[in-house]
Amino acid sequence: MGAMGAALISMVCNLTIRNNNYAQVEVEMQRVLTQAEALRHSLVAMINADVEAFDAVVRAYALPRATEDERAARMEAKQLALKEATLVPLAGAKACVELMQLSGIVAEKGNINLISDAGVAVAAAHAALRSAALNVCVNTKAIKDRVFAEQQLVQLDSILRGSDRLADSVYEAVRAKLN
Repeated sequence: MGAMGAALISMVCNLTIRNNNYAQVEVEMQRVLTQAEALRHSLVAMINADVEAFDAVVRAYALPRATEDERAARMEAKQLALKEATLVPLAGAKACVELMQLSGIVAEKGNINLISDAGVAVAAAHAALRSAALNVCVNTKAIKDRVFAEQQLVQLDSILRGSDRLADSVYEAVRAKLN
């Protein structure tokens, strides 16, 4: 969802940059395009990293547990895998907030003929943010290292702070331009 939001921001930028009616914002749209593309590439890479992290969790849960040594090794593998499975969506959440901010710029200054795409971009980024947040929460719940888990939850709270207002603000700005 986040990568799709980034692609929509890039599309709005590309079609704003190529339009003489928006020459005054071309430099800014070039900057936003560069940022959106970097985020898109990062988010696509995070899809693979998330799959790998989840697979590691599944593999850890499948380890044998017949002996005390096996149970200890299994627990250690589970905890390491859960930590990685927390860090990946946390990074994704941060990227999604950045996308939401970029959506606001293209909603305000981008080609009016593509304004609805700026609204869809913020909605996609917001959905991806909320999904990533849920993954962080479910994984931290199972982590025994409570200091690590609480640190990630504090970071998540910081990332989420104001995100609903930002999403609503961009969406309403788009709606206002459509009316």
